[in-house]
Amino acid sequence: MWQSLMNAWLLPDLRKRLLFTAFIIAIYRFGSFVPVPGIDLEVIQNLTAGGGVFGFLNLFAGGALQRMAVFALGIMPYITASIIMQLLTIVIPQLEALAKEGESGSKKINQYTRYMTVVLALVQSVGYVFLFRTQGAFTPQNPLTGFKFFLIVFTLTVGTALIMWLGEQISERGLGNGISLIIFASIVSRLPGGLYKMFSTMNPLEWLIMTLLALGVIAAIVLIQEGQRRIPVQYAKRVVGRKMYGGRSTYIPLRINMAGVIPVIFATSVLLFPVTLAQMTPWTWVQGLSDVLGPQTWLYLVAEAILIIFFTYFYTAVQFNPIDQADNLKKYGGFIPGIRPGRPTAQYLDRALTRITLPGAVFLAAIAVLPTLLIWGLNVPFFFGGTSLLIVVGVALDTMKQMESQLLMRHYEGFLK
Repeated sequence: MWQSLMNAWLLPDLRKRLLFTAFIIAIYRFGSFVPVPGIDLEVIQNLTAGGGVFGFLNLFAGGALQRMAVFALGIMPYITASIIMQLLTIVIPQLEALAKEGESGSKKINQYTRYMTVVLALVQSVGYVFLFRTQGAFTPQNPLTGFKFFLIVFTLTVGTALIMWLGEQISERGLGNGISLIIFASIVSRLPGGLYKMFSTMNPLEWLIMTLLALGVIAAIVLIQEGQRRIPVQYAKRVVGRKMYGGRSTYIPLRINMAGVIPVIFATSVLLFPVTLAQMTPWTWVQGLSDVLGPQTWLYLVAEAILIIFFTYFYTAVQFNPIDQADNLKKYGGFIPGIRPGRPTAQYLDRALTRITLPGAVFLAAIAVLPTLLIWGLNVPFFFGGTSLLIVVGVALDTMKQMESQLLMRHYEGFLK
């Protein structure tokens, strides 16, 4: 591994990408410490320290919410907008036609997603201001004026737009998926405090048990994330001129979890968005929604598990279309041994993908829910939930794969052997 890291650093292009990614993440972390003016931070810290929905949002914002920083909204508005756009692409024929136009259509859909992100960030920032006013963040000595209201809302909205732009820059010029890396950086930034709290409250035997348990969970996540079923494919021989083509054997790799950590991020965003909006309303009966569907309730855990399974199938269907795959195989003279080309091949691929996706989806849901159940039932001192662990390990694996491909292109051995 160390030799692979050295090889990555010695390559000028890869070194440039690594440094650029680190620079963008540093900018993001800096923005998480620049406070928005005119708000009593002690009130905000008390609000996030109580756990619940705001404590969970604070985790995904890397602590920026408790500091009421420029990046306090985090990347959640962008993720919510992405979910809405992907669902609308299925429902609205015009958007579905755009999605099939290739790169030009994807650019237009991404542009619509950016616009929707700004709108959602604007609504959320306005709700935050009214919520903080009811919590006493503005005093008679520090009243909420019209200019201060505009300044706070504008700063938070622009902060979310800037995070979105930073994530896109990482995806284009750095390494890995930019949005996922930003969430990764936010969660990892809370790791030192969580480890200190764990070591200060447990005896050495409990440390050892927790360490072994964490390593076992990480190994299981890697096993499921990397597991795949290889569908054999045979290409028929073709004579073109005086040369013979085809006749070779290959395979289609169907991963157990083809969606990666996207279902976990999507499920969390979908559940937190309505609860967050409910907290921002002035009506007490609406604010009580967080007591029913907050992150520390049974209903939230059940809904999270169901949504993770749903989004796993949904995103897998978006990523892999059995009909298109069967058509491509037929077009180039390929076939699965024992399966007729065309529709039977598509049905076979769909059936195989459905069967292997189920254990991957159930595993994701179990890992996301299990730590919370252990905390409640056995009082096990987890300081990071399964959702955070899944995202951290999944993003690390995806980024490592991108570095692997860059190294293999230059005839170096990668990280994964």
